[in-house]
Amino acid sequence: MNMQEAAERADSMLDATFKEIVPEVVWVHGTTTTHKCDVIRRRTVMTVVSEQRRGGFLGVVQRHWEQSGYTIKSVRPDREMPAIYAVSPDGFQIRVLFGYKGQAFLQVNTPCVEQSEVAEPTSKANGPTYPPSAEIPTPNVRSDFWSATEPLPSSAPSS
Repeated sequence: MNMQEAAERADSMLDATFKEIVPEVVWVHGTTTTHKCDVIRRRTVMTVVSEQRRGGFLGVVQRHWEQSGYTIKSVRPDREMPAIYAVSPDGFQIRVLFGYKGQAFLQVNTPCVEQSEVAEPTSKANGPTYPPSAEIPTPNVRSDFWSATEPLPSSAPSS
């Protein structure tokens, strides 16, 4: 596998993760970083995820990763800035973490692969496009669900 193929694999992991987040959140591409033999792909969530909904968001992501065969390596249960770190069976490291103002960041680090050129991601972001050198603003999209400040309703037991 070369760096471009690894970047495409990272993009597919991120695409699959975002597909599982319902209702959909608005996201944009972050900066791609290449090193001697690995690639880092990043995405930033522009939807405000309230403190009360972060656990639900992380739960959706963690369940998807576990169902995809990823191993959860660590969980940071911090109230304001929680995170989950996982690794895929083929050695790709993936993480989701919350930062300032409830902004979620997803990132995939590829394993060391054969050196090659790496193109920008082909996945189409559903948020605004920012130039590669521009700073991505804090989350600014409101969601009736993800931005709500009341806790998620508890599930009623099935009979």
